[in-house]
Amino acid sequence: MTDSEHLLTVTPHATPSGTFVLEVSGELDHHTAQLLTHAVNDAPFDDGGVVIDLSALTYCDSTGITVLIGAYQRSQATGSPLSLAGVNPDQMRVFTVVGLDQVFTFHPTTAAAIAALGR
Repeated sequence: MTDSEHLLTVTPHATPSGTFVLEVSGELDHHTAQLLTHAVNDAPFDDGGVVIDLSALTYCDSTGITVLIGAYQRSQATGSPLSLAGVNPDQMRVFTVVGLDQVFTFHPTTAAAIAALGR
């Protein structure tokens, strides 16, 4: 494992409600984006939905945003709900500037995202 891989962790887990959660922690950039890409590709986009928890994300560059857009595209292709949870105000400002606040569904916490899915 290289040093850059230590800068990002992605912890996938299913909840009892059937929602699949990807907890992302650290820096999401061109060095680490492949870790989240693999997790998104392995996630079961189904009726239970997917929540990407970004509450522990400390940095996200354009490569990271591209990975999140890929997750959105996969959710659209499969008809599976996708939510982003715990986006901090600085990151939210970036999403707003590039217009992604109109694309993604945001929730303050993972629990709120799961509740919004009616789970």
